[in-house]
Amino acid sequence: MRWFIFVIFIANLSMGEQKMDKYELDPNIHHYMGIELNMQVWNLLGKPDRDQNDNNRMIAFAKASLFHWYNSPNFEPVNAQRGEWMISRVYAVLNRADKALEHSQNCLKLTEELKLEGFDLAYAYEAMARAQALSGNKSEFEKYFKLAEEAGEKISDKESKEIFFGDLKSEPWNGMKK
Repeated sequence: MRWFIFVIFIANLSMGEQKMDKYELDPNIHHYMGIELNMQVWNLLGKPDRDQNDNNRMIAFAKASLFHWYNSPNFEPVNAQRGEWMISRVYAVLNRADKALEHSQNCLKLTEELKLEGFDLAYAYEAMARAQALSGNKSEFEKYFKLAEEAGEKISDKESKEIFFGDLKSEPWNGMKK
């Protein structure tokens, strides 16, 4: 239902019902769309019978989610770090090592700049390990996988720790997972 309302909103704009040289979304829509698109990515990641259209949508949704987060009135720098992680994860699942590595590097760089720890640090290392595995770089994979495990052990919230280790155990690892 939410998508339907948004599609009607966009359709009305494209039909010329509001003629403007420049149209800007209400900042609250950006916040909502950042969240909604992120959830849609997770839905597609969990879909067992994804097709090429689903894969294309997954990439677009992950990137659009990050765009909307940047424009949300509730934006915090950690949202950028988590958005880069999500894009990296999507590319890893799609076996696109070059793009997974690019976005995992962005994620790790933001993590270091923001001095993030715990949950976010563990996921930054997980993204790097996954991208390195897909790239066939065993030594870098082992380095970042070990760092991910160590950072994961330091996650204080029990539920977050379980989620992280569940993700760490999930594929794809390109045959390098221990």
